[in-house]
Amino acid sequence: MPIFLMVIQIVVSIALILAVIFQRRKSSRASGIFGGGTVADYGGKKGKEAFLMKITTVIAVIFIFTSLMINLIK
Repeated sequence: MPIFLMVIQIVVSIALILAVIFQRRKSSRASGIFGGGTVADYGGKKGKEAFLMKITTVIAVIFIFTSLMINLIK
């Protein structure tokens, strides 16, 4: 079972990396590099941007869940 979860963890990790890479950042300021965006940055997104934001959130939750499961089983 732990090997199965580790394989799932690797696949989810790659998916999370790709989801983050595909997102575009409209801010060109240095604060955007370090996560200094505000809530206003996320408002009003449509189409591909909103879809990528939702997918990234779902994949991140799956990543956290699989990480916890691996830790609890070991």
